[in-house]
Parts: sequence; structure tokens; C-alpha cells
Amino acid sequence: MTKSALQIARAAYQPKLPKALKGAVKAVAGAPTQSVADQDEIKKLFPNTYGMPLITFEPGDAVELPAMNVGVILSGGQAPGGHNVISGIFDGIKSLNADSKLYGFILGPGGLVDHNYMELTAPIIDEYRNTGGFDIIGSGRTKLEAVEQFEKGYEILKKLDIKALVIIGGDDSNTNACVLAEYYAAKNYGVQVVGCPKTIDGDLKNEMIETSFGFDTACKVYSEVIGNIQRDCNSARKYWHFIKLMGRSASHIALECALQVQPNVCIVSEEVEAKDMSLDDVVTYIAQIVAERAKDGNNFGTVLIPEGLVEFIPAMKSLISELNDFLAANAEEFSHIKKSHQRDYIISKLSPANAAVYASLPEGVARQLTLDRDPHGNVQVSLIETEKLLSEMVATKLATWKAEGKFVGKFAAQHHFFGYEGRCAAPSNYDADYCYSLGYTAANLIADGKTGYMSSVRNTTSPAEEWIAGGVPITMMMNMERRHGEMKPVIQKALVRLDGAPFRTFAENREQWAKCTDFVYPGPIQYFGPSAVCDQPTKTLLLEQGK
Repeated sequence: MTKSALQIARAAYQPKLPKALKGAVKAVAGAPTQSVADQDEIKKLFPNTYGMPLITFEPGDAVELPAMNVGVILSGGQAPGGHNVISGIFDGIKSLNADSKLYGFILGPGGLVDHNYMELTAPIIDEYRNTGGFDIIGSGRTKLEAVEQFEKGYEILKKLDIKALVIIGGDDSNTNACVLAEYYAAKNYGVQVVGCPKTIDGDLKNEMIETSFGFDTACKVYSEVIGNIQRDCNSARKYWHFIKLMGRSASHIALECALQVQPNVCIVSEEVEAKDMSLDDVVTYIAQIVAERAKDGNNFGTVLIPEGLVEFIPAMKSLISELNDFLAANAEEFSHIKKSHQRDYIISKLSPANAAVYASLPEGVARQLTLDRDPHGNVQVSLIETEKLLSEMVATKLATWKAEGKFVGKFAAQHHFFGYEGRCAAPSNYDADYCYSLGYTAANLIADGKTGYMSSVRNTTSPAEEWIAGGVPITMMMNMERRHGEMKPVIQKALVRLDGAPFRTFAENREQWAKCTDFVYPGPIQYFGPSAVCDQPTKTLLLEQGK
């Protein structure tokens, strides 16, 4: 296999580890935990894995441990650093006993159910250290929720003598991990399940999980290309660039990129919802900034838009919620309706308020709202071209203002969607180190007999030596939410907090950034050089920790 110069050099990088993980460790149990909400319901659903204590690892005395076979699954969308989590698990279990083995299940949770696996040996692991992507074993989105799946998975785990399974995924995947841990515990099958927090969206975090892995690298990749566009924008001085960024359920990516590049406009979905803004309010806000800059002769700029924006506009959110429930219940009937009649059919079935909103949407957007659902039964928001919708509506509003003498400039738009470009990038030093530590921590949680836990590494704005490794019960993060028309236990998503330091910092500066051209150009991720350049965490994390 041909390798680039960077791949060759990067393979030699040795990720940094917290001091507590460098030798023998002992697990120190903290206070018992409870779920973030709906405590009675969650406790009832997870009697074997609820209320467990927080775990912190500290240096301990060396003990001989038997060899253990461990399975690993990559679940859901890719995120930079997944290969280093697997490397960390491998090195962690081998450090405890050289005869331990690691098995990878192919193409996600489906590999467990279909008994599709491979042993991950040292030569294979060494090929993938510090690389992006999930291609070592592939990923998939099969949901583990049926007893038949749990039992089918147990068959292969038993055959391979696998004592523990590590599921690397986002909030839904880790919810599945917790359900699986509970099932195997209830059956006394002797199989532990541990999760690792992955998602570039950054919405899997809480007091014990500072950030999900991949967020750092993805935001650095997006910020580099946005910076490049801003250079172009400031050079040609004739285009407004509407840039949609990944982040379906939260605006962490858009906000982090805004803090890094200082665009003229950044919409934060959570603020739109809190202020009960309509689609027209959002369009008017952007159009006013365009018009103000035009007065100074600046007919150019950048607008950052989170991909999930339409779901946060209250009227749209209400519509989408009803659509999700209706289409989940009437999927069969809807599939037989002619495309030309689908719009009228939907309008006739919705409540009057939501029918009116649906009828007001452009044909293309209305159709996108009724396209195939994702595996969780929800609208595939990323298919809605929000960047084009907004720029077209801004253009229409500016044309009206021009006729009224309120707008004196020119307006021409370019559109971009940055998503897949960031998901498989070679991990930044931060993600390479953080992921390796998460995997190593998972190995130690397994050695200590833990199940239903998520690997946790904290204090990551300090040097890696000082990071705190441990585990947090997955039930601690759960609440009840409506899925497929019924209430289900799920990990609570972390949205952008409008009272949090990252958003407050953005809000204090956005008027200046809107009026002036204060663009910042972060440049590409640096892997070699001064720590101040190569090891820096996200602005979000630094601000959240008061640094």
C-alpha cells in the first residue's frame, strides 16, 4: 500500500497518556449516581446498571491478571480518532496480559449479530495508528434493541470467549450499549459492555465527558476551509458565502468554527429556538447585515449555518415533530401516494397550524421533509439545503428593499456544505491523545469488571500528564424521549448553552464581526512543531474551563 510522507511520519507518533494510566492502576469509586432526568423510569428499565458510582483511576500496585478476550464495534458516523481508541484498547489489554486478544466486529453492530469479525493483531493495529477514518473494521448504523439480536450476539461472544465488548459511538450507540449491558447483566451472561464517546457534532458531553472525540479535528478541518473561503471572499469582494456545517441536533460545530474564524454571521439554532424566531426573522437578520455592509461598499461576507437549523425554528419544529409521528404511523399508506399528490395528502392530514406552515414552504423544501427517514424515524435534516433556502430568501428580501430604496448594494451568493470532509481526517494531536487515552481507560474499566460504563478522560485543557481517567455510568446521562412515536430511554443530547462561556464570547463579538472584516485564517492542522500550535484544544473547551 502506497503511503504519503505524512502517513509514514504520523505512524511513529506515540500518543500521550495521563500519568495515572502509565503503570498499574486501581479504580477508586466515587458517589452513587442517578440519571439526569426521569429517575424512576430509568431505574425501572435498568435495575442492574443504575445508580453505580463514578470511577477514577489512580496509580496502584501491580497485580497479575488473566488474559481476556475483548470485542470492539465502531458504530454510527465516522469521527477522527476512532483508530486510536482501538489502539488504546489493544495496548491497554496487552499491558495487563500479553495473551489478551482483541476482536473487531465488521461494519458496526450488524457484525456482532451476523457473526462477522476479525482478530485485530499487532501488525493490523500498527497500520492504523494515528490515522483518520473507521476503515480498520468499518462502521454501521444497525440498532441493537431486539432480544434476538442480543442473543445472536451472545452466541459469537461465547464462542470466542469474549468477556467484554467496547462500543465506540455517539449518544444513540451508547444508549444501545447500555441496553445491551443491562440485558447481559440480567441474564448473568458474564459479558461486560463499555462505551466510548464519539461524535463530531460535540453533543455527547456532560460534567464527566468533557467532549466527544473527533469534534476537535473536524472543527479544525472546517475552520481551515472556511478561513480559505474568507481569504477568497476578501480578495474577490463580490460574493456572500453561505456555509452549512454538520451538527444536526446542536450548533457546537458552527459556534466553534465561528470562534476560530470570526465570520460576519453565524446562526446558532439554540438561540433561534429560545427567541422563538421564525424563518423570516432569521432571513431578515442576515439581510440587515448584508445591507449594513453594503453601505460601506462591502458586498461580500460569510454566513455559517448549522445543518439542523430548520428543526430549531419553533414553527418548523412543531411541523417536523407531527410529520415524524404521522409518517411513522402511516408509512405504508404514504408509500402508495403518487409523488404529485403527496403534498396535498400531507396538508390534509396535519393539524391546521402545521398544515399552514407546510403549505407555505417552497416545493423543494416541503418534499425534502417527507423523504426517507433516518434509522431513528426522523426527518433527514442534512438533506434539506438550508444554505440555499436562506440565500434565496435573503436575495428576495434584498430585492424588495432595493425597490424601496433600503438596499444600495449588490448581492451574489455561493453555497457550501462541509460535512464528510471533516469526519475521517487524520486526528489532531489532541484527538490522537484523547482517543488513545479513552481506549486505554476502557481496557482498565474492563479489567476492573465494570459494565454499563462509558470511558471518561477529563481535565484535557491541561497537559496530558494531568488528565483524569475513569468511568461514568451510562444511565447517569439518560432521560426519556419520544422516538418512533413512543417514549424511550436515551442519552440526553448536550445543546449549546446560551449562558455558557463559548456562546457569551461569540455574542459579545458578533456585532463587530458583522460590520467589520475581522476574518481569522487558522490554516491546516499542525502535527509537528511547538505545542502551542500543535496541541491546542478547541476554543469551546478552553472557554468552558475558564482558560
